[in-house]
Amino acid sequence: MAVRNWLYEHFNIETGTGIDLFKVCPSIKKFFKERRLHAFIRTIGDIIFSLIILMGLFGPQEPDKNAMLYLSWGIWWPSVVLSWFFLGRMWCGFCPFPGIGRIVQRFGLCLDLKLPDALKKNGVYWSVVLLALIIWIEESLGMKYLPRATAFLILSILLGATICAVLFPKQAWCRYLCPMGRITGVASTLSFLEFRPDHNKCRGCKHFACKRGVGSYHGCPVYLGAFNVRNNLYCLICGHCLKACDRDSPQLLLRNPFKELIINKGRFITCSYIIPLLIGSQLARFFFKPIFFKTPVTDMGNMLSNMTAFSLLLLCFFSFAYLLSRLGAHLFGVTEDELFGKFSPMIPVFLPIAIGGELIYRIEYALKRLPDLLPTFGRQFGLSIEMTLILPEWLIPLCALIIFLFSLLAAAYVLREFALNEFCGIVTWARYWGCLCLLIILALFYFVGIWRFLHSV
Repeated sequence: MAVRNWLYEHFNIETGTGIDLFKVCPSIKKFFKERRLHAFIRTIGDIIFSLIILMGLFGPQEPDKNAMLYLSWGIWWPSVVLSWFFLGRMWCGFCPFPGIGRIVQRFGLCLDLKLPDALKKNGVYWSVVLLALIIWIEESLGMKYLPRATAFLILSILLGATICAVLFPKQAWCRYLCPMGRITGVASTLSFLEFRPDHNKCRGCKHFACKRGVGSYHGCPVYLGAFNVRNNLYCLICGHCLKACDRDSPQLLLRNPFKELIINKGRFITCSYIIPLLIGSQLARFFFKPIFFKTPVTDMGNMLSNMTAFSLLLLCFFSFAYLLSRLGAHLFGVTEDELFGKFSPMIPVFLPIAIGGELIYRIEYALKRLPDLLPTFGRQFGLSIEMTLILPEWLIPLCALIIFLFSLLAAAYVLREFALNEFCGIVTWARYWGCLCLLIILALFYFVGIWRFLHSV
């Protein structure tokens, strides 16, 4: 009984406040506040990031002789995806892309232009387009086989972040344009962690130093401030506000991972486009690879064929996912709340499957090529390195199955919470079962796609 009451007190979606890790473990708070170790980790990351780019630009261009491909696609990407579940958007606090921009601003080379209203209003659309472009380029050109192309892709994102840092103060790229940040923010709504202020302590504050800055401190790098954080979409969990807040308001909470999905109900436009895009791109990737692409693209005709085929698949599956979410909203019957306006009820239902699908896609590459990592390093630097690590053939399908089942159960749980608790008496059983059928249809597409994907790579 005591355990159940404790869980209800801390993790209940409606009343639970979560566990403040800053209070449970003060060293965590010290880590974010003092920022020395934080800066050290970020510096190490910047160095590794630079080496990856150099290896891609000037190293061997054969896939089996350049380890930067695995470092990029087999370690970096899967690590980012895994961080979504456990660290929220904290990875963005260590991200190397704003590194040059921070140096530029530190030396006073920023023009400090006012952020255009068009950037604030339309940044979400541009970042979604950039994300779609990255996925399209990655898959249709076979980027995971092309070291120099991978390096140029990384450099293009770095260039965008640097240009924004020269034009605008703080990290405008991270807040409005970064495609990596956009997908990370959306996925972080399913995280076990959330960074939130104690609004009781914020009440009465007039200087808002966490946002505006104080003294030599410039405030929140993404124009939020602790008092403005109400979801995981934008906050980098970087800890800057801890230095400025004199009311000890910021909290790092361990929470029920479904809390934000159920409370927000897909009412943010960011999720409404990112989730159908993720679903559509994953289904396109699952069905595309077995049929059209198994080796690096070197012939122009093959390249055009791949680009055309993947483009058609991406468009078809994105349309399918978007229409499925719209149909689900129609079946659900409730798309507007008097307290917070319009929302998309099927977006938070589909979100766990979308994030799980991305993890499956990235984990497959990481596990399948792990045994060849050290030999690739050896071939790259003229060394003979034999590695006897052999992963069982059933490991990757088992991991994919476990991730898929957990994602499906999470989606069903969110739908059940909506129908039986959040909108109890409003959503009929017929509507609930209709939405559940749509979820099953989506799950069947994923199951077939994942099966084909795993049996063709």
